[in-house]
Amino acid sequence: MRVFWDTIRQIIRYRSAVFGMAIIGALVVMAIYAVITIPYSEAIRLWRGAGGIWDKTPRNAWPRWVNLFPGVNLPETLILSSKEEGSKSVQPLDGGVSKVEILFEFDYGYDDFPKEISFFFEPKYDKRPPHASFVWLTPDGRKIDLGHREAVSPYRLSLEKKLASRLGGAPEEVLFADPSSEESSPLKGKYGLEVEAWLFEEGSDLDVSLVVYGQVHGLAGTDHRRRDITVALLWGAPIALSFGVLAAVCATISTFIIAAIGVWYGKLTDATICWLTQVNTILPALPILIMVGVLYSRSIWAMLGMVIAISIFSRSLFVYRAMFLQVKESPYIEAAMAYGARSFRIIFRYMIPKVIPVLIPSFVILIPGYVFLEATLAILGLGDPLLPTWGKVMRDAHYNGALYKGDYYWMLLPAAMLMITGLGFSTLGYTLDRIFNPRLREL
Repeated sequence: MRVFWDTIRQIIRYRSAVFGMAIIGALVVMAIYAVITIPYSEAIRLWRGAGGIWDKTPRNAWPRWVNLFPGVNLPETLILSSKEEGSKSVQPLDGGVSKVEILFEFDYGYDDFPKEISFFFEPKYDKRPPHASFVWLTPDGRKIDLGHREAVSPYRLSLEKKLASRLGGAPEEVLFADPSSEESSPLKGKYGLEVEAWLFEEGSDLDVSLVVYGQVHGLAGTDHRRRDITVALLWGAPIALSFGVLAAVCATISTFIIAAIGVWYGKLTDATICWLTQVNTILPALPILIMVGVLYSRSIWAMLGMVIAISIFSRSLFVYRAMFLQVKESPYIEAAMAYGARSFRIIFRYMIPKVIPVLIPSFVILIPGYVFLEATLAILGLGDPLLPTWGKVMRDAHYNGALYKGDYYWMLLPAAMLMITGLGFSTLGYTLDRIFNPRLREL
């Protein structure tokens, strides 16, 4: 215990180590928060977008915090429902027909136009669906007829070519445009939407939702499928940390133990281990992982197992082997042999503990490499098809031209998470190497 606290005190002396531990601690807290607040099954459901869960989310929207910059006032998403906001009245008519009148009113004070405008319906009927007409009210008193239709499937104004032709432009711009302005700019003020619907059956009802899609949304923005990227950034932390830590720890410990066994038994055992290491070092790891992903499985567990298997007989085995060759000639090893200690006791009780301080910084430094490898596999399309990860977000951003279209956040946010992770483990690992490595400690 005393050695442990002495080591902690030495680590705290280095600012780089404290900085690295702060980053790692923040990542661990982020991972725990993600797992608790968004359970695994919920994360999969959100990322797959099952049941139209993202229908009322804007497409390719920047993070909301960009509005904190001076001079930036981009529109946020506005959702109004007749169940909560707006006035709704039902007037019975002859023959079981009813008339529903709904009025929405809202203030618009942004400096740019919304991305889209959509109406969503929640009808209640047996055979004959409700029929609705729509009138748009502007702050300067204009009334714009938006047509009529069956109130069943969503009415997305931005996709209606006939409506755009009749209005003379994109609906989301024409409906918010200031007619007195020479430049294309939105008219600020109070807008409204009048909905008149006819119900043709007794007991029928209709609720309407107005969605004005903004240009900013959430903490990390949205992608081309309207998904909130925050889900992937949060869940990318436990996935990246789990993959990196498990791969580094399992591969490093396995390599360490195999090197000790080879040195102790020597001869054919040591020669075989060295031969396998030489063969493995010339095998291309990435093409092998690509073959596994294409021909067998893209499951993250399958990839993790293959990565560990490839990493066991790595070049670091020769480094550990050189250390164990020196330890094997130590006097206390001869003393252990003299009182009849068995081979495995000597290996695990006397040889490995002597060199194990060097192992700690080794696997800490290796973690970022495995995290980047998992992201690389996802960018190449070999990531787990179910899990939301940082690499998968970067792949989607690349294939949808995020950088060319100006959606820089889409690529930069997951890339920043990867770089921060690498920075945290690298700074801590190199500091630990300086503490535990006798040669560097003397400097």
